[in-house]
Amino acid sequence: MKPIILFDLDGTLTDPKEGITKAIHYALQHFGIIEGDFHKLEQYIGPPLRESFMKGYGFSKEQAEEAVQAYREYFAPIGIFENKAYDGVVELLAMLKQKQVLVGIATSKPTVFAKKIADKFNFTPYLDVVIGSELDGSRGKKKEVIEACFTHFNVTDEEKGQVYMVGDRNYDIIGAKECQIKSIGVEFGYAKEGELTEAGADYVVASVQELSELLSKLCE
Repeated sequence: MKPIILFDLDGTLTDPKEGITKAIHYALQHFGIIEGDFHKLEQYIGPPLRESFMKGYGFSKEQAEEAVQAYREYFAPIGIFENKAYDGVVELLAMLKQKQVLVGIATSKPTVFAKKIADKFNFTPYLDVVIGSELDGSRGKKKEVIEACFTHFNVTDEEKGQVYMVGDRNYDIIGAKECQIKSIGVEFGYAKEGELTEAGADYVVASVQELSELLSKLCE
């Protein structure tokens, strides 16, 4: 089978810092929490939102759901577009498509938002599928998203050795391990120092250029 490359979205293909941190700030204000340090909110880029609100602020499941709804009040019309593609990403995707590699986005962000972002930055012509979570919070774990990609591509257990997950957080690496596929960690996203190596990434790269060179070799 052809290699399959699955990309995380936030912190891997795009830098969503402005829109996500502003949306989280907006959601916290809904609960009377004023977070003046936007840098502190960067840690919430990548993981599932409900889980982040519960871990970071001690919210109950009900409060976390309410926070997500408040987050979307800002993110859906405004924050989604306060975002930028990393330099070289479109060229990377074009290279993979030229090599006839199967390419997908596998993100914890709701699919409806991920597709809009892929369209905005002209990723869509180079993608075979975009799969994320559902708006109701289901399919929120990276393992579940990857498994949905397996279903889309009809991946068998024997073919998992040809699938790679590319991401900037330990959640991406852990999800790949749980699905028995290889993982590539990118250090230009929002991982803490050593996070990707500690999670057990099979490869770690420091730039989009390094990622492009690695994927070109893996897909020969």
